[in-house]
Amino acid sequence: MLIRSLTLTTLLAFAGPLFAADSDSPLDMDKGRSRPLIVIAPSTVDPTWVSLKKSLDEPANRKGFTERNMVLYTVLNLMGQRDGKDLGPQDTAALIRSLKLGAGAKSKVILVGKDGEKKFESSGDESKSVDLKKIFETIDALPVTEKETAAPTVATPVVAEPATKGAKGAKPGKPAKPPEMPDD
Repeated sequence: MLIRSLTLTTLLAFAGPLFAADSDSPLDMDKGRSRPLIVIAPSTVDPTWVSLKKSLDEPANRKGFTERNMVLYTVLNLMGQRDGKDLGPQDTAALIRSLKLGAGAKSKVILVGKDGEKKFESSGDESKSVDLKKIFETIDALPVTEKETAAPTVATPVVAEPATKGAKGAKPGKPAKPPEMPDD
């Protein structure tokens, strides 16, 4: 019994990170709830990031950003943040992996929809001309079904109506026995 436990523990210690690598992206927690806007830049003084940051600081743009259920992810100098809060190195790497960008030192701007699919992407010189108005127009042009996508809700239990006076009630069944554990 002890050998089986040690073998299983060792197997999980090595294989666990491999299983977790497929679905550990920070974008997974935003799916169905918000639209992530991801800005990837090689430095904090990158013209793409500076212009978008200046646009986000304007009250009208900030209001439009929140009305459209958007979340800002930034990866600057390989340091990731989600709405100004630092992401760990593993979360930052998982974010980049989930976007399937490949190698490159150019700045990128990516909008991901509530369904988890890329809706807008620009890189290099074309990302310097990206402004929030263009991103807002992309969101506003989305089909109504994507706009209304919401976080999955928990189903409410259905309450059975009381039986009528002339109907017979059903006898409750016995609960199922738990499966027996085999002897080692």
